[in-house]
Amino acid sequence: MNHIVTVAPAPFVAALMLTANSAAARPPPDADPMLAPWFEDLRQPDTGQSCCSIADCRPADYRIVEDHYEAFVDDQWMAVPSDKVLRRLDNPTGRAVVCWTRTLGIMCFVTGPET
Repeated sequence: MNHIVTVAPAPFVAALMLTANSAAARPPPDADPMLAPWFEDLRQPDTGQSCCSIADCRPADYRIVEDHYEAFVDDQWMAVPSDKVLRRLDNPTGRAVVCWTRTLGIMCFVTGPET
């Protein structure tokens, strides 16, 4: 059974505040700097490394397909590896968040409100 979960962007659509040494990725122009501590707290489940020091985190549409999540990234649906899903209930963005780069793929994923 497929579920597509799309949440309208909140007025404070959040994005990652990147560390200074990550010059390749940039937060979107409407990023809320008040949410930077939440993004900086995201850690890769398998390594414990910060998601935001090596990835670009963005709000994303997502869906549940069979037994896994898929996130809409780079104009396509990508399967989210189960070991990259962060089990957090404190997502302040109101949307799913995916931390991803073309070279490393999906490194962290936080669901949005599920209905």
